[in-house]
Amino acid sequence: MKVLVFDIYGDFAHFRKYYTTTSPLTFSFPPPPTIAGILGAIYGASKDEYLNLFNGEDCKIALKILSPISKIRFGINLVNTKDNKSFRLIKTKTHEPRTQIRTEFVKNPKYRIYMVHNNPEIFEKLRDFIENHKSYYTVSLGLSELIANFNYVGTFDYVEITQENEALYIDSIIPAEKVKEKGILFEPNKKYFKEKIPGKMTTERIVEKYVDVIYEPEGKPILAKVEKAFRLLNGETVIFL
Repeated sequence: MKVLVFDIYGDFAHFRKYYTTTSPLTFSFPPPPTIAGILGAIYGASKDEYLNLFNGEDCKIALKILSPISKIRFGINLVNTKDNKSFRLIKTKTHEPRTQIRTEFVKNPKYRIYMVHNNPEIFEKLRDFIENHKSYYTVSLGLSELIANFNYVGTFDYVEITQENEALYIDSIIPAEKVKEKGILFEPNKKYFKEKIPGKMTTERIVEKYVDVIYEPEGKPILAKVEKAFRLLNGETVIFL
């Protein structure tokens, strides 16, 4: 099997954290269900099928941070469609009820996505679309207003690496469950963050599984002892979520 690799980027991104309400916060990178939505938009999958195609057992996904994570907050105006009088209304020329929500965004996001799929027809169609810079639907980074661009990197063979005690430099974010005990080797001039993200979601938008991940916010590789990793022929080493 081969792994499809492409970069995706934009001006802003917002991947809403599940526990935020009035002041939405964002994850630093797209969780697997969001990546499935990105792949589905390029491929042409409907809202009812993209999670089955790209967030199930047939699809493996890894992600690398390419641009240092920088976050910014500013207010966005929303139309109050529920006529809730408790909202702080903003007067406009049309007198439409609106509310302003302070929202967090990732600024100048850029990520590298790695994908393996058991269905060769789906894999080849997606590879063809990305290589030729085509998409069935408009691609965005979390919100429909946050339009994204993408570039094809390549399609590579890869080998599985399993080593007992030797540490590896991992280029992608790392699922914590795949790190051996005391397996993170901390190095100077690097930061180490841990975050819980949605890992798998049903078509009813119910999260079935959460995953703790470890990452370096500037995208630097992490030296770690892990159960299993995958080395691409372009030299990158990743772990699938």
